[in-house]
Amino acid sequence: MKLELKNVSCGYEKKRIIKDISFSLTEGEVVCLLGPNGVGKTTLFKAILGFLPLEGGEILLDGESIRTLPPRKLARLVGYVPQSHEPPFPYKVLDVVIMGRVSQMKLFSGPSKEDLLMAEEILESMGIGHLSDRVYTEISGGERQMVLIARALAQNPKLLVMDEPTSNLDFGNQIRVLEQVKALAGRGLGIVMTSHAPNHAFLSATKVALLGRNHQFQLGTTEEVISEERMKEIYGINVVILDVESMKGQRIRTCIPILNS
Repeated sequence: MKLELKNVSCGYEKKRIIKDISFSLTEGEVVCLLGPNGVGKTTLFKAILGFLPLEGGEILLDGESIRTLPPRKLARLVGYVPQSHEPPFPYKVLDVVIMGRVSQMKLFSGPSKEDLLMAEEILESMGIGHLSDRVYTEISGGERQMVLIARALAQNPKLLVMDEPTSNLDFGNQIRVLEQVKALAGRGLGIVMTSHAPNHAFLSATKVALLGRNHQFQLGTTEEVISEERMKEIYGINVVILDVESMKGQRIRTCIPILNS
């Protein structure tokens, strides 16, 4: 599956938020969208998911415009992981994951044994099979986020769109989610995700798309895009970017903010 954005522009009520953005994504790649609040990261996601009409350009999935794809087919190709989710009823975790199979089911039919088995296998593969019978609203925020990823995977998508998947998670759960992102990409899934943390891009992304105010846009590898000068320009703060070596001899790049006071 190849995702292509070609000179994409979109917005709301004559206010253009995104202007002339282009990038591509193939299977196994992770594109991380970075940028301050209000520059259009969520707006761009809505366009990719087909929720927001384009004002210019086009978005293609394997060469086919999302404008011409039936919603049901688009749901089978693209999985979505929101920042958070509060179901109206206290569903069990397994039931929440099975909801991801809806786009694969026939009209008015319930989940099959195959759907149930697939949901169980996904939970096990993510290391959260023990949560299967737990009530979704009673598990931790980190566990909920993993369940939302499992629900998206139950669609059997070719592309995964993740809106700040580490939002509101503690430090440990943030890393566990990023480990899942890398693992899924390693299995051939293309992933587009947003983050407010440059270090998350260093840890998991193959490309970075940096959005700034006044339609600023840079695309490239993490080393090309995340620099001290650009962080100052985009976020208005001073940072230091360092290369460190772990105890296992791994090279790790990190972005450290500097307080002015």
